[in-house]
Amino acid sequence: MLETRRGDVESAAYSRDAKRELEAHLGKISAREEKPDALARLAKTQNHEGVVLATKARRYLAQGDLAELLVRAKGTAIALDRVRNAYNIGAIVRTAAFFGVDAMILGAPAPHPGLAPDAVRVAEGGAEHVALARTTDLVDTLSRLKKRGVAIVGADGESDTDAATFRFGRPCVLVVGHEREGLGERVRGVCDAIVAIRGSGNVESLNVAVATSVLVSTMIRA
Repeated sequence: MLETRRGDVESAAYSRDAKRELEAHLGKISAREEKPDALARLAKTQNHEGVVLATKARRYLAQGDLAELLVRAKGTAIALDRVRNAYNIGAIVRTAAFFGVDAMILGAPAPHPGLAPDAVRVAEGGAEHVALARTTDLVDTLSRLKKRGVAIVGADGESDTDAATFRFGRPCVLVVGHEREGLGERVRGVCDAIVAIRGSGNVESLNVAVATSVLVSTMIRA
């Protein structure tokens, strides 16, 4: 974040162990050393790794800007249909950044979905390299993208279509569903295709974050 959104950082707090490494990157940003328990209170988690940044609210892409980005770049995006676990979301964001996916769409019921601090931490910096959009009506968002010529491809382990041989179009959105329920019926209905990952059959399915990694690796090479 200090490299990509420095202007959004309002202040920093850090542990004694992190002080020397962090101070070299802070410049004129207001900063202070804090004890571990104070950092945990600020971060609302023990998993702060010695650094807590106070920032301006994250900016999310408007639907029109998301469409323009994907169409102009003939790009790729991942849409999350009610994926709730922050650790899964963070891992998916990290995957998106690693493979160069252009955008992610966070889809969840109201109140408006956002990126939880734990998801940002698990993403290991990935959240600063992927454009983020959010919606409380994923079907509407996907339908609007579809009208702009964006291919919508859902993921479901029961599908007869093998993701390994499927030809992903461009621009394209890969849609992955809720950890237990999978894709919602309305979301399935707006998809141009539904693909599955073929496995040994020894276990029923993959964790959604792992499955997304496999699918994204396939999608970007198609």
